[in-house]
Amino acid sequence: MDTASRGRVRVEPSAKRVRVYLGGRVVADTSHASLVWEIPYYPTYYFPQADVETSMLKPSGAVEHSPSRGDGVVYTVTSGGVEAADAALVYPDSPLEEIRGHVRFRWDAMDAWFEEDEEVYVHARDPYTRVDILPSSRQVRVEVDGVTVADSRSPRILFETGLPARYYLPKPDVRFDLLEPTDTVTHCPYKGTAEYWSVAGHPDLAWSYRTPLPESEKIAGLVSFYNEKVDTYVDGVLQDRPRTKFG
Repeated sequence: MDTASRGRVRVEPSAKRVRVYLGGRVVADTSHASLVWEIPYYPTYYFPQADVETSMLKPSGAVEHSPSRGDGVVYTVTSGGVEAADAALVYPDSPLEEIRGHVRFRWDAMDAWFEEDEEVYVHARDPYTRVDILPSSRQVRVEVDGVTVADSRSPRILFETGLPARYYLPKPDVRFDLLEPTDTVTHCPYKGTAEYWSVAGHPDLAWSYRTPLPESEKIAGLVSFYNEKVDTYVDGVLQDRPRTKFG
């Protein structure tokens, strides 16, 4: 696949049909989107202007400068009676030739995003991120402040590119008398929507996906703990706490 880069920005063409909705109407629909890694963690979509309903875009008068992408003209998007202020950017004179003549939409300002006919949440999925969920017979025991809060011999281990292994444990192997549900909800484009529990006064230490996305169905209803914040023993051996943004 052809790629282009400038500084830390990488650009690749995508073969997926990508659609964006606002106010119940299609704002952009293309089979020629570009994936642009503005940050290292995941990409965002840029749409050729020919595949965008440009009548829905109105310049806000603002300009956003990026050291790598140049000056971006900011647009408000109006569709179906809904207005999303400052929700689109165009870089007409970008030093990155591949994004000139393209429109970038702010993900959370739009109502819905689709790759082909599947809705995508949170951000564009990175084609270089892989999620493997494997059953294991290794014993996984979790301690918080010296107290065992989970102990299982039938974990499922989730391996996700760029993140430490996560141990997902059956609920009967978790001491729910020590867990307290919280109002926290997070969303993942690969796994779905998670609910959280505090443990022994430590907020949002454990989570679970009740109805994960199809590619992550193997962890449905299982519970995982931030191994950055708890003591995790695998087959009796204390694991090093990984250092991540979640630590």
